[in-house]
Amino acid sequence: QVQLVESGGGLVQAGGSLRLSCAASGRTFSSKVMGWFRQAPGMERDFVAAINWRGGLTQYADSVKGRFTIFRDIGRNMMYLQMNSLKPEDTAVYYCATSGRFSTSTSDYDYWGQGTQVTVSS
Repeated sequence: QVQLVESGGGLVQAGGSLRLSCAASGRTFSSKVMGWFRQAPGMERDFVAAINWRGGLTQYADSVKGRFTIFRDIGRNMMYLQMNSLKPEDTAVYYCATSGRFSTSTSDYDYWGQGTQVTVSS
């Protein structure tokens, strides 16, 4: 079992920044990849970014490239999502999740956090 807890969401104006955090505990050594997804009301849960836990390789959705940065702190079992130049369309509940492999598909992620709300006002 892996437990994930997100934090750092909130209300921000367009153009602003937020940093999301994801604290991992439990059998984290089995998680090779960690990712961020987001879900807006009435929409499917979409891939945002992923990072290979050991090597630090990253992957981003086209919609966030150049604005968001995913990184991790291995010693603290923490993952982060730095979000800059936020847009109203970034408004969603953001979830962190773990997977055994690099993937943009929600079905490949086995453990999920409870989510944190990000709201960007125009």
